[in-house]
Amino acid sequence: MSRRPEHLAPPEVFYNEEEAKKYTQNSRMIDIQVQMCERAIELLLLPEDEPCFLLDIGCGSGLSGSVLEDQGHVWVGLDISSAMLNVALEREVEGDLILCDMGQGMPFRPGSFDGAVSISALQWLCNADKKSHNPIQRLYKFFSTLFACLSRSARAVFQFYPENSDQIELVTTQATKAGFFGGVVVDYPNSTKAKKFFLVLMTGGNMPLPTPLGDESESTTIKKSERERIKNSRGKSLKGTNWILAKKERRRRQGKETKEDTVYTGRRRCGFKWRKF
Repeated sequence: MSRRPEHLAPPEVFYNEEEAKKYTQNSRMIDIQVQMCERAIELLLLPEDEPCFLLDIGCGSGLSGSVLEDQGHVWVGLDISSAMLNVALEREVEGDLILCDMGQGMPFRPGSFDGAVSISALQWLCNADKKSHNPIQRLYKFFSTLFACLSRSARAVFQFYPENSDQIELVTTQATKAGFFGGVVVDYPNSTKAKKFFLVLMTGGNMPLPTPLGDESESTTIKKSERERIKNSRGKSLKGTNWILAKKERRRRQGKETKEDTVYTGRRRCGFKWRKF
């Protein structure tokens, strides 16, 4: 069985009362959470000595919120797990808490926040926990509504655990379509334990990404040409024939029902949209 939590159960089920308390009482998890949140705040490039109004996405039991408080910021947190939010209430965190599925969008007024952070939550949107869930649609809904509720000079930083390069592409593509600039910063890429992925998104235009930590660290920028390609291809398929054939082969290996390949596979047919396979 996979050790990745998002493969075991939906977040509102996985983070039940027992798991929520265990998560908050584990000193190692607390230390890691604090370190990742401090790094996320550093990547936000907030004004010095000036309190900001921040959004904590997937706030859980409020561990990240406590870091925001310690640095003098005011925050609002949202999470899909009621058990996690109950623990946050017991801890008497100062931020306002909202029970919310991030895949359904951000319920805030335009331009409300000076920035946003998220620790270990974004990868959950890459999975379909229900038949009605479409990861592409849910990611775009999330990023587009997040873009709207941030000020035009704000940044959003997500520490997340991508399962593979396809998930990184999925996330960055939907963020770009929603209007964000930015890219992925990888700290300590050669370390098994210390390696961390941070998606750094900007609303105010394309700027250089922050410098990653560690030797031979790396970053992947969403290039302007890629943004224009996506923008100009609305209503068109971004997936070529090779991509479709590779995905069909993966489905066959997984034992899923898949249509046979034909000379028309991957072709655009006049008067028709792309067909599912």
